[in-house]
Amino acid sequence: MDANVMDAATLIMLAVGLAMDAFAVSITDGLCYENFHRKEALITSGAFGLFQGLMPLIGYFCGRMFSDAIASIDHWIALILLGVIGLNMIKEAWQESHEPECVECSGKTLTLPTILMQAVATSIDALAVGISFAVIHVNIFTACLLICGITFGLSLIGAAAGKRFGSMVKEKARVLGGVILILIGLRIFVEHMFF
Repeated sequence: MDANVMDAATLIMLAVGLAMDAFAVSITDGLCYENFHRKEALITSGAFGLFQGLMPLIGYFCGRMFSDAIASIDHWIALILLGVIGLNMIKEAWQESHEPECVECSGKTLTLPTILMQAVATSIDALAVGISFAVIHVNIFTACLLICGITFGLSLIGAAAGKRFGSMVKEKARVLGGVILILIGLRIFVEHMFF
């Protein structure tokens, strides 16, 4: 197998890693907002899934414009992008674990503009991953649908978990997502360099 081709299992793990930000925010929404019920959980999860699925597509087509020029260093780009994204997720989880819970949202209602802001904020990482998809062989439409579906499902689970368990799960989810992305970046790098 070509070292640059991403297999299905790796793609699923990548999608899970990317979805961890949306999962963590869904937990916070379920924990903090008074009006967060089944309807809001579905809307939020749908928005998170949609944006998480669209951002890699945008990144992919932007990255395709210069992928031929950087083909010789594509493994470095994947390693750096996924590594930085993963480390950032771990750092954010650590910072949030030292802050008081629900300072900004306690007692407030969740609005559509807030949901859209959250959806964009949690999907920025997926834009960078889309750029790395442009330099390795990935079926972008399959990848985007998978990322969208997994994000939607995990966001629904996160919303339910937020109502029940709250902060016990949130930071751990972000750390897990960060570790997954770093490991995938390392795997792409090692496969390209040594196999």
